[in-house]
Amino acid sequence: MPGRSSSNSGSTGFISFSGVESALSSLKSFQSCISSGMDTASSVALDLVETQTEVSSEYSMDKAMVEFAVMDRELNHYVKAVQSAMNHVKEERPEKIPDLKLLVEKKFLALQNKNSDADFENNEKFKQFKQQLKDLKKQYGLQADREAEETEAVDEDMIVTQSQTNFICPITQLEMKKPVKNKVCGHTYEEEAIVRMIESKHKRKKKACCPKIGCSHTNVRMSDLIQDEALRRAIESHNKRKHRPSE
Repeated sequence: MPGRSSSNSGSTGFISFSGVESALSSLKSFQSCISSGMDTASSVALDLVETQTEVSSEYSMDKAMVEFAVMDRELNHYVKAVQSAMNHVKEERPEKIPDLKLLVEKKFLALQNKNSDADFENNEKFKQFKQQLKDLKKQYGLQADREAEETEAVDEDMIVTQSQTNFICPITQLEMKKPVKNKVCGHTYEEEAIVRMIESKHKRKKKACCPKIGCSHTNVRMSDLIQDEALRRAIESHNKRKHRPSE
């Protein structure tokens, strides 16, 4: 049985979990593959919105993200189940070595039985994907569910003018090149500028307040900042249109 020393005569004192721990390490490394897959699917979905490709292609990326999120959840549950089973044996030190495979399966099923769609709200990659998709559609004046036929057409120039106000960093007062969003208050800044501001405040043992006028958030942290891919794409697209030679 994996994890049991050949010299073991029934006592848990000789159990070695090195093989199991090695397998767990491999599983955890697979999580980075899932994360990369989610990044790719998210990038493709944003490309589809930019090119205004038919909704079926965009929907397929949404389905891919759900599948990745499900895999990530199941992998997390399995890792937790294995770790819990090992801890159980180490702490309880039973007279007879239990069937670890059966113990892991029971703990895994117990976790799986608690699954719900709300779990995806706790998946950081999935949350970012949905928010960036929504933000990019807003930048392009697209309806979240492609219901444009049911609403009045919006003048494209007006959309661009309104969007441009979101392109300016509240710190530098310049158009952003690498915008990051604050998960707490939702405001965006040029990455280099906000990082420099936070570091400067921390050196003086102070908290960094959100530099957006009127914002009441008084403790901006590095961990609150996420890349705003949707806004970056919108800025680049706007600049391409602006510098496109007139026909």
